[in-house]
Amino acid sequence: MLLQVLGTAAGSGIPSGTARAPDAPGHAQFHWRRRHASLAVRTGEGRWYLVNATPDLGDQIEAYPALHPGPGRRQTPVAGLVLTDAELDHTTGLTRLREAHDGLEVFATAPVRQAIRDRLRLDTVLAPYTDVAWHDLPVRGSAPLGAADGGEGLRGSALPVSGKRPRYAAEEPDDEEWAVALRLYDPATGASVLYAPALAAWPDHLHRAAAEADCVIVDGTFWDEEEPRRAGVCDHTATGMGHLPVAGPGGTAALLAPLTARCLYTHLNNTNPLVDPDAPQHKQLARLGLEVAHDGMVIQL
Repeated sequence: MLLQVLGTAAGSGIPSGTARAPDAPGHAQFHWRRRHASLAVRTGEGRWYLVNATPDLGDQIEAYPALHPGPGRRQTPVAGLVLTDAELDHTTGLTRLREAHDGLEVFATAPVRQAIRDRLRLDTVLAPYTDVAWHDLPVRGSAPLGAADGGEGLRGSALPVSGKRPRYAAEEPDDEEWAVALRLYDPATGASVLYAPALAAWPDHLHRAAAEADCVIVDGTFWDEEEPRRAGVCDHTATGMGHLPVAGPGGTAALLAPLTARCLYTHLNNTNPLVDPDAPQHKQLARLGLEVAHDGMVIQL
């Protein structure tokens, strides 16, 4: 299984295009950049699936030659998408793939699909440009994500982690499948990956999946529980904003450290000290055997 990390930033991006706390890392000048959190997974020769479609999708594709269009004028190696939630920073990039000649496959849970169709109306927007084939991202069982080099192909499944709805869908019914972790499994090798860019809780089924995985990539939005308040982002704590913090009581670092899997953080907010590669918090994580993913990272399992 081959994974290409396309981006590792939370919804505001790094640097943020709209707001930055006065004491945020690199306030005076950013010496680094992170695109919105996303992942590309190779499912066959010249065939890739993207996990989430970000506002940076065009730049992300341009940055990695394996994702470049061709050989035909409207052909693309991007065969499909898997959406872990309906947030704008994970869905609006769908419009950047509207010229896909052979159409697109999109895997999502029922509430995510409904929000995209009824609230964002992306079905209607994309229909004149390309054929979009929608598929359920199953909570029970798994779905095939395309043949891998003539083999059985990867399989994907969803693990509910939050009922948090996007603001634009606040009136929609409660559903535990609004935000999910994606489990990718390769039947040919037995390798598995768990990708959870937004975590509001750490349920037992997620812990079991993480314990069985070879690689775990999870929500690193905030370093600690009080970071949003301390940075003046809002009056809520990290958990109150739907993101388990990395450090401190109830933080994910303590949950990940005992695992045998390679564990990395993604979806970093611009207020998180981890966005600075020289921050001492990196050494704290390294002592626990944990890492912070970076844009452009390649993971081979």
